[in-house]
Amino acid sequence: MSILDQIIATKRQEVAACKARTTTAQLEKQGFFARACHSLSMSLVQPASTGVIAEFKRKSPSKGIINDRMGVDVVTKGYVEAGAACLSVLTDESYFGGTYADFDLARRTNPNTPILRKDFMIDEYQIIEAKSMGADVVLLIAAALSPAEIKTLGTLARSLSMETLLEVHDQEELDRSLGDYISVVGVNNRNLKNFSEQNVEASKVLASKIPSQFVKVSESCISGPEIITELKTYGYRGFLIGESFMKTENPGKALSDFIN
Repeated sequence: MSILDQIIATKRQEVAACKARTTTAQLEKQGFFARACHSLSMSLVQPASTGVIAEFKRKSPSKGIINDRMGVDVVTKGYVEAGAACLSVLTDESYFGGTYADFDLARRTNPNTPILRKDFMIDEYQIIEAKSMGADVVLLIAAALSPAEIKTLGTLARSLSMETLLEVHDQEELDRSLGDYISVVGVNNRNLKNFSEQNVEASKVLASKIPSQFVKVSESCISGPEIITELKTYGYRGFLIGESFMKTENPGKALSDFIN
């Protein structure tokens, strides 16, 4: 099994456990479910936008512990003050050390900033759960989902006024996954099947293949501001970065320095 296969197998067990504890009807009556969502796509295309989607991530399967010393409230507040266009908060605990409590605290700390729920979405339950958590955007990973599943989950997210970030790694995933239920297309420069590759070549290769109606986001392996400058020439408006900031003692200051 690939790392992605292992994660999805674990996720199915976790979702089943969540369903046993809390029904969708209960989710719809609690948390932030009735809250109006912020738009990631609108935030990214504003003329003054930095385009940076700053991520809070404690660890990863490929790197181990990245930063388990800082609170999500301090980090995300620092990101927003530095000029992040959007926040990304992991809620996968088994492999990335994220929790639902992390997302809740990030939402309460940053009420006016779009936040992406970063997780492995495989079930409609998780979409409703994301809405209840206060998510503005959900992630759909093409490598983990069939076209029919992407359509089902994306359509549900849109019906709940959330946006969908479709993550692809190659043209095959892109070609089979697009639809009018997708708002933003992200190209992950790291192959999730083996977490390899340390450059942004995937983003460059796919840039011209992504239809113009979708906002383009480049994800991972963005180590310096010069890379963003280059990717903008390929039409990218969003840049998801976490590890570069999280591995420092002050992620908010790292982002501020990066932007400046």
